[in-house]
Amino acid sequence: MKKISVVLLMCVAVAATLAGCTKSSTGCQVQDPSKEEAAIQAFIAAKGITATKSSRGLYYQIITPGSTSRPQNTSVIYCTYKGTLLDGTVFDQQTNPGLTGFQLSGLIEAWKIGLPLIGKGGSIKMILPSALGYGCTGSGSSIPPNTPLYFEMTLVDFFN
Repeated sequence: MKKISVVLLMCVAVAATLAGCTKSSTGCQVQDPSKEEAAIQAFIAAKGITATKSSRGLYYQIITPGSTSRPQNTSVIYCTYKGTLLDGTVFDQQTNPGLTGFQLSGLIEAWKIGLPLIGKGGSIKMILPSALGYGCTGSGSSIPPNTPLYFEMTLVDFFN
């Protein structure tokens, strides 16, 4: 009986130690989109973009609607794009759609919202609050945390 008590006590001690070793929160908090609204509006005005605001906060302008069929969340998309910070700094760009082939469901929220608005051959401009992009973590050294972004995209093709 004493051995069982000792083993049980050791298990409790190990569990308590492991519980104390869990990762602490990084304190990362997604920026409230309303705090980015002025910067987004200034960008839209400066670029002369006629944007529509989606219910989720994505600003977009459809340049060319493309075909009538639209990609779905499960679609694999082939696109060309240029992504910039609002100050014009290019953080990513792809001119060869053959190097994309992304499943839409695995991409940032803004792309999941914006790309289904156009069809094959369509193009769109998207201005997004950080919450629909890379949020409070940013992405590498090129996209700081809580940074609104701008994309110009052409949906070259997609497969459902």
